[in-house]
Amino acid sequence: MKSIQIVCPVFREEEVILSFHERLREAVIPLRARYTVSFLYVMDPSPDLTESILQQLAAADPEVEVMVMSRRFGHQAALIAGIDACRADAIVMLDSDGQHPPELIPSLVERWEGGAQIVQTLRKDGNETGLLKRTSSAMFYRLLSRIGSIELRGGAADYRLLDRKVIDVLRDELKERNVFLRGLVAWMGFNITFVEFEPLRRLHGASKYRPSILFNFALQGVSSFSKTPLRMCTMAGLLLSVLSVIAGVLMVIAYFLGNTAMPGWASLIAFISLLGGMQLFFMGIIGEYLGQVFDEVKGRPRYLVAKRYGSGAANIPINAVPGRVSSND
Repeated sequence: MKSIQIVCPVFREEEVILSFHERLREAVIPLRARYTVSFLYVMDPSPDLTESILQQLAAADPEVEVMVMSRRFGHQAALIAGIDACRADAIVMLDSDGQHPPELIPSLVERWEGGAQIVQTLRKDGNETGLLKRTSSAMFYRLLSRIGSIELRGGAADYRLLDRKVIDVLRDELKERNVFLRGLVAWMGFNITFVEFEPLRRLHGASKYRPSILFNFALQGVSSFSKTPLRMCTMAGLLLSVLSVIAGVLMVIAYFLGNTAMPGWASLIAFISLLGGMQLFFMGIIGEYLGQVFDEVKGRPRYLVAKRYGSGAANIPINAVPGRVSSND
C-alpha cells in the first residue's frame, strides 16, 4: 500500500488540538482502504499545554509523531521540517487551527491519483475575513504575479498535497534559508492542479499572525522572486539624473538670456528632502536583498528540533543542511 503523511504546524493550540485531530482522523477514513496514513505535528514551543497534549496523543496513537522545535522558528520552517521528515509517497500539509477543512483531503488525494504532482488549494475568503485583510491579500498576489518570476494564483494557501518527487526536490535541491514556500511550489512547475475551498472559522482563539509578521511575509515573497524593486531604484536614479542635467542646462540658458533667477529656498529644501527620502528608501530596498544574501552566506540551519515523540520518531531522518536535530527524547 502507498502511504500518505499529514503534516500540521502547531503553535499555542491547547484548546483545539484534540478536537482537530479527531476531525482529521475522521476525514481520512475513506483513504484507509488504499493507503496507510500517518500524522506529524511540528510544533514551535508554546507557553501553554500544547506540547503535553501532543505528547500524550503520540503515546496513545501509533500513527502520530511530534517534532518540537528548539525555539519558535515560524510557520514556514515548520512546514520545511515536515517535508524533511516525510517518508511517505505523498504529503498533505494543513494548519491545525481548523480553518483548513480536513474534509477536503480525499479530494486532494483524488487529484493526485489522477496524475497531479502538486495539488494546491486556493482560499476563497468570505465575510468572516476582514475587508482590510482580503484587500491587502489580493493586492499582494496581484503584485507578485506581475513583478515576480512566478505565477502565484490569488488565494494560494499553505494547504496542499505534494508527490514524492516534489518532496525530494524540495528537501534535497532547494536549500534557501528564508523560505517562501508558496512561491517555491509555484516556481517548481511539475504537474499542478488547483482546488478551491472556503476557510472555516477558527476552532478557538485568534490568528497568531500579527500584522508585522504578515508584512515581513510579503517582503519575503517579493524579495525572493522579483528583482523589480532593485530595477525601479535604478530607473528612478537615472530619471533624477536626467532631470538634474536638464534643469542645469535650462539655468545656464536663462543666465545667458539675462534672466535673473528668483530665490526659492522653500522649493530647494523640498527638493533636497525629497531626494534624501528617496535615497533612504532605495537603501532600504537594497538592504532587504542584502539581508537575504547575508542569511544564505551564513548557512545556518533553517530549524533545530529539540524533542521528538511517537513510535516512529527515532526514524525521522536528520539532514544537516535543511535543518538539524539537537536532541532526541
